Order: sequence, then structure tokens, then C-alpha cells
Amino acid sequence: MIPSVLSSQVQKGVEDFLKTTFPISTPFFHGVMDRFLEEDGGIFKGPYISIKLPYRTSSIGPDFFGGIPLRFAPYLHQEMAFRRLSGEQPASAIIATGTGSGKTECFLFPILDYCWRHRGEPGIKAIIIYPMNALATDQAKRMARLIHDNPNLKNQIKAGLYIGGQERKHASQVMGHENIITDRDTLRLSPPDILLTNYKMLDYLLIRPRDFPLWKENGPETLRYLVVDEIHTFDGAQGTDLACLIRRLKSRLKLEKGRLCCVGTSATLGEKETQRVCVYAGKVFGETFAPDAVITESLVSAEEFLADSQIERSSVISPEQVEALSPDGYENDQAYLKAQYELWFGEAIDTDDGTWPVSVTEKLRKHGFFWKLVLSLNNRIVPLDELILLFDRFTPEFADAPEEYKRNLMDSMIALISAARVSRETGLAPFLNVRLQLWLRELRRIVVNIEQSPTL
Repeated sequence: MIPSVLSSQVQKGVEDFLKTTFPISTPFFHGVMDRFLEEDGGIFKGPYISIKLPYRTSSIGPDFFGGIPLRFAPYLHQEMAFRRLSGEQPASAIIATGTGSGKTECFLFPILDYCWRHRGEPGIKAIIIYPMNALATDQAKRMARLIHDNPNLKNQIKAGLYIGGQERKHASQVMGHENIITDRDTLRLSPPDILLTNYKMLDYLLIRPRDFPLWKENGPETLRYLVVDEIHTFDGAQGTDLACLIRRLKSRLKLEKGRLCCVGTSATLGEKETQRVCVYAGKVFGETFAPDAVITESLVSAEEFLADSQIERSSVISPEQVEALSPDGYENDQAYLKAQYELWFGEAIDTDDGTWPVSVTEKLRKHGFFWKLVLSLNNRIVPLDELILLFDRFTPEFADAPEEYKRNLMDSMIALISAARVSRETGLAPFLNVRLQLWLRELRRIVVNIEQSPTL
């Protein structure tokens, strides 16, 4: 999937659908739908483009957690989370970083480390609440592999999944490489160290008599961590329900205020939202969140990112090649990407070769247009039209070119950045995190003004 191409295709598809589905039969209103579609913000807003540069890396080594060696180089925000959430007196936190930033690892490793240091002690030590069963199931597999592959954790730490819709006949009574314990009778008889669930099921677990054994080993000092994943999804009445549920959990287990280490994960926040998030989290968890409780991502700047690169090519594809820049003329994504590479770098490339995404990365780093794009965005989210205007100022010949050419040229470069990969220990990883957001207005309660040239 190429974000820049997909965004254009979605927008064109919606426009074609609206034009054919709502034909104008009255001559007076002729062209009213076309004008509505062309109006900025009429139907669409955006697309907005962001090319997120790499996260700053941490300086901690693989032995940060004594019994759980880290098999990856943590990001700086992960180190901050590890330090805040680890030890015998962990502090509550909100982890507000972007997609693919390793939010789960931020709280999972401190929890596993705590459970390992308290191995053999009965009772539930951590509860992780997920907003969706599918997310809980996916994370359960990740946790199973992490525990199974670590000789210190295997057969020492137990994790259980308790959600609705589980098939009893396929329930697992033991930990495995791909599964944690899902058999409910097993969980009741021998409560796990870590419990994965959702807030509705946790509500049942606190009131159903047959689930009372699940809490039999929990004293006031047993439960240490309470995590709410994607906490921003719990708003309104659902947020109130969750807040009441957490207070009932504390009352049931006789937990004093400040005993629980509460963790919420969320999407990236703006600078002005930190205080609001702390207040919101405090209301949900019934705890105090200081301003330094919010852990945000730390990205390298455009200058730092380009510091070890040199421009060797600065030529831009000419407007005469506008048709070759359009993705509509190609059978598939690979054919389009191959053609765009040849247009930008003046040489053919074999897209069937497994090394080609890495070679794209090397070429991009040496191209002047890529430099301008990275420096113009510098980790910001910018409307694509605004980005094109910036390039109009930088490049005079670009300013005089047709709008279709400008959009196709920008889409072409963004497509190559999306396809580029870098080699890491775990395999090929995306070169940069490319995101395009296209907003579509809901079409209801449309009115028209009756003027000489009516508009929707």
C-alpha cells in the first residue's frame, strides 16, 4: 500500500461516486456538486502529510532488567518509561507516543521484571485492560512469545487472558509459545501473575461468585500495576464506567491511594494537551498524575537526520513527464514504483531483487528534492497543498508548472520514501514513517443557498 497513491485514489473515487449517485436534473443547479467538490473543505480536508523521522535511541544496554535481557535497542522514550515504571516504587505514567513506537514494551518489560523478582508469590500482580478483544488477543500472543523465549521467565511467570467470546473447547490450560492461559477454571484455581482483560469482563470478575477464587490470593500489597491501553478511547459514559470500576477494584482489594502504579497509553499529544491529559488520567484512575508523568516521543531533527548525507543529485522530473508520474497508467504498485525510481535517478532497478528497498534509501539520502522535503516538514504534520506552496518558493520552475504535475511529483517522491527500507537485526524495517490523512465530511443535512450561482 502506497499512502500517497491511495489517498489520491480514495478522493477521486468518492468524487466520481457522488457525481454519478446525485445527478443534478434541474438546470438552475447545474454544476453545484462540482463546485462543492472543488471547494476547499467542502467535502475533503487534506490530505495532511507527515514524514516522521527516526526516534532518538537510548544508551542503556541489554542488561537493564537483570532477568530479562533486552533483545532490541530501546528508544529514548522507552528508556524513560523503563526508569519511571521499574523498581519497587514505580510511578504512574501516561505513554503518549506514535504508532509503531513500542508503547507496549514501555510497560510490559517493567511488569515482567517485577513479576520475575516476585516470582513464586501468589496473586495477580498486574492487570492490563484493552478496549477491544482483538487487541487483547494479539497482545497475548506477543506476551506468550516473550515469556516462552526467556529461560528466566518460562515456567516462572504466568499470564492469563479473560475476555468474552472465548471458545471453551479450545481454551489453553498452560502457557505456550503462541498462547497464554485462557481456560477460566485454571485461572480461578491458580490466578496468573498478569491478567489481560477488558473493562466489561473485569466488571463481571468483581461481582460473579464463581469468579471470587480469582482474587483469593490478592492482599493489599499484591496488585502493583494497572494498565489501560488506548486510554483516550474511554470517553464520556464509558470513561465514567471505567473510573467507577477502578474505584471498586481498589475497594475490593483494599488498595490505598498511591499503592497502584497506573499506566495509560495514548496517541501522540500536542504540547498544550499534557496538563489536560494528566487531569483526565487522574479522574479515571483516582490517582495524582504530575506533569512529568506524561512520556512523549523524541525524534531526531531534520538537520541531525541529514548530517551524514551529501547531495549528489538535484534534478527534478520535468512537467513533460506528467503522465509517467501518474499511478493510473500502471498495472500495479511495483510497476509504478519501478518507473518512479527510473524517473528520479535515471537508472533501471529490479524490484524483484530483495535488496532494492535498501538501495532506494541510499539514493534518497543523496537527492536534493528529498532534502527539501525532509527539511520543510521537520516532523510536522502539514497539508499537502501547503507543502506544495513551500516548494513553489524554493523552486521557481516548480511554481510555474501545472497543479496536476506538482501533485503527481510530490506523490511520486512520497511513494518512494514509503517503499524504502533499512536493514536491521530483525530484518527490513521502514526507512521513515510516512502518514497521509484524508478527512471526509459526513454528507447529511446538506442545504443550498438560492442565489444566482447556488452553492451547497
